[in-house]
Amino acid sequence: MRRQKRDKLGRAYSNGYQAGLSGRTKENCPYQNTNAKSEWLGGWREALTDKNMGLFK
Repeated sequence: MRRQKRDKLGRAYSNGYQAGLSGRTKENCPYQNTNAKSEWLGGWREALTDKNMGLFK
């Protein structure tokens, strides 16, 4: 059975989340595509919110 690849937008969100947790700025977004960039920034914002709530250090 073949493994299904994650969709590109889901990957962009995940990468943005990891960038937010590691303290990178939103200007470091590597995506040019509007949809992927939007997902990356959504993940980035979510990570900042989680950090501010004390879920991560």
